[in-house]
Amino acid sequence: MNKEQKKNYIAEMTMQFENSKAVMVTHYQGLTMSQLDELRSKMREHGIIFKITKNRITKLALEKTKCKDLSNLFSGPTAVAFGEDAIMSARILSKFAKENQNLKLIGGMMDNEVLDQSGVMNVANLPTLNEARANIVGILNASASKLVSILLARSEKMGSLPPENSEKTT
Repeated sequence: MNKEQKKNYIAEMTMQFENSKAVMVTHYQGLTMSQLDELRSKMREHGIIFKITKNRITKLALEKTKCKDLSNLFSGPTAVAFGEDAIMSARILSKFAKENQNLKLIGGMMDNEVLDQSGVMNVANLPTLNEARANIVGILNASASKLVSILLARSEKMGSLPPENSEKTT
C-alpha cells in the first residue's frame, strides 16, 4: 500500500468509526472466502458493513475517533462490522459464530459504550426495536381486550337481572 492509499484508508476508516452507532470487532482466522462472502451478504441485508482491517493503519484511524478505546482489540486477523443497529450486528455475528467456530467475537462499541465479548453476547440476546414495539403492543392489546371482556360481562349480567321494583300482578 502506498502513502496515498494509506491516507485514503485512514480517512475512510475514521469516517466509518465516527459515523457508526454500532462497531463489532471479530477475529476471522480460518474462515474461507465463501464463508466470509456469506457473512458479508447477511450483514449487507441489514445495512451493516463487514470489513477486514489492516490493524496498524486502523489503530491510526482509531486515535481520532470516539472508538479509540477499541484499539487494543486490533491484533491478529481482525474484521469489523459497522452499522446503526448494535443488536442486529451482534445477533448476526453471534449466530454465524455458533455455526462457524473460526469466527470469534472480541468486543465492540454500542453508541459510546465499550463492550467486551460477554457484552456483545448480551446485546445479541436483546430484542430488536421492532420486536420490543410488538411486545408492548401485544401487552397493551391484551390488557385492553381483557378490560373490554370484563365490562361486557358486567353489562350482560346487569341486563339479565330481574327488575327489583316491578309491579306485582294479582
